[in-house]
Amino acid sequence: MPNYRVGRVSQEIQKEVTDILRKRVRDPRVDGVNVTGVEVTGDLQQATIYYSTLSEDEASVSETQTGLDKATGLVRKELGNRLSLYKTPELTFSRDESVAYGSKIDQLLNKIKKEQDE
Repeated sequence: MPNYRVGRVSQEIQKEVTDILRKRVRDPRVDGVNVTGVEVTGDLQQATIYYSTLSEDEASVSETQTGLDKATGLVRKELGNRLSLYKTPELTFSRDESVAYGSKIDQLLNKIKKEQDE
């Protein structure tokens, strides 16, 4: 039997976390973070939040991850106030590599097209 509640909760968490990161978290390391998806376990106890950033260099990626790790407590507290769940899930932030991978594929395709045109 499909569990529709998990999908609804993950969408709600994504919407609220995006709002919290934009309005409540004042850490400059977290600026420019886009929440791309949320994966919630079946018992709604843990949530993995996938995010992407505009910059690709390792230093800024690690700084952003550190900023998000520091802000996890505030985000979870705010999420608990906004959602009507029995227990607020434990949050884990993970970088979404699919955006960077898609960009790399796009660059390779453009390179191949240029070589064919020459």
